[in-house]
Amino acid sequence: MADGEVPRDIPKDIDVIIAGAGIAGATLALALHQAGLKPVLIDPVVFDAQVAPTFDGRASAIAYAAFRQWKALGLGEALEPHAQRIEQILVTDGQTPGAAAHGPAPFFLRFDSAEIADTSDGEPLGYLLENRRIRAALAQAVIAAGITVLAPAKVAKAAFGAREAVVTLADGRTLTAPVAVGAEGRGSVIRREAGIGAVGWDYPQTGVVATVRMDRPHEGVAHEFFLPGGPFAILPLTDNRASLVWTESRSRGAALKSARPEIFQAHLDRRFGDFLGDVRVEGPVFTYPLSLQLSERFTAPRAALLGDAAHGIHPIAGQGLNLGLKGAAALAETLVEALRLGEDIGSGVVLERYAAWRRFDTVSISLAADAFVRLFSNDHPLLRVARGVGMAAVNRIGPARRFFMTEAGGAVGDLPRLLRGEAL
Repeated sequence: MADGEVPRDIPKDIDVIIAGAGIAGATLALALHQAGLKPVLIDPVVFDAQVAPTFDGRASAIAYAAFRQWKALGLGEALEPHAQRIEQILVTDGQTPGAAAHGPAPFFLRFDSAEIADTSDGEPLGYLLENRRIRAALAQAVIAAGITVLAPAKVAKAAFGAREAVVTLADGRTLTAPVAVGAEGRGSVIRREAGIGAVGWDYPQTGVVATVRMDRPHEGVAHEFFLPGGPFAILPLTDNRASLVWTESRSRGAALKSARPEIFQAHLDRRFGDFLGDVRVEGPVFTYPLSLQLSERFTAPRAALLGDAAHGIHPIAGQGLNLGLKGAAALAETLVEALRLGEDIGSGVVLERYAAWRRFDTVSISLAADAFVRLFSNDHPLLRVARGVGMAAVNRIGPARRFFMTEAGGAVGDLPRLLRGEAL
């Protein structure tokens, strides 16, 4: 096979079929391959396109434990130049659209990585990376490893028997393996074909995402302003840029998406303020509807769910992708350990270990994010006082602050080895 060529023929003796070659699916494939299993990725997008630097202009906050996983998989050299350390997070409860212009309100919460340096080996609170950089690094690693990628290809249907999963593509080709993983997003075909339902609801909000360049240095500080319409986050990127995650009502979000550049800039200046100097939008503006969706189960006979196929949550706490990366680490370790013990890796007993490992953490974080949305996305005077008092209390209690920082870093609980930075 020539350098850079992605294998597309269906191989024999597949161990794991992974529908979805996004960030969580590709991470799982690399972890399984590194441990000696044979995964196959399926994705409707031309896989080579993910290497292009213009593939995706959005950015993600990555917990330091999740970043350890990528380093353990050999992605550190490719990702570290593009990873902005988050040294501090300042959370402010604001009242007006221009809250970002007025500095800390009476009620605010400050997290500082220096407080947990002794337990996190000097890690920051997290890292900000552009999605295009993550996807390119993962795609290059998948290609270099020789992992089979069927793309563009779509899963049309799947059947789950006593001994194997059979996945049929839209072009009629079929794949068989002991287990199939649905990592293809909220509309997962694997989830549907496995008979797994989902519950959830829409929020009356739209997420507006853009990248800006600033005059003054951000110094690795992330700002989150809770406003009546929803949170407004300023997340530091490399090269003195920032990713904005701007939550608005659906009508305002649609208006911002279609606004002329000078109109969008005027709204941005009003919302952002001048505490970091002039800000200039770079690249496209993205908008997307916000909702919660949780699968009723994470596994079924011969099937497992990962990433947004298992859970899609509000971005208010920046934990959506991190939940998927935790799941990839847990599922990889579960399958690898089962294989080493001579077990059937697609059996219900094995897959239930993965579900049990991830169920409580996933549901608790998802519901906590939902509660935060309802608590902070309003201007009710009694709720404003209650949340202000709560923020002030946490800000004064060191152990509470340190717990929240460690939790956000993904380093709480029974961690898979990859999240500890150890190879499988």
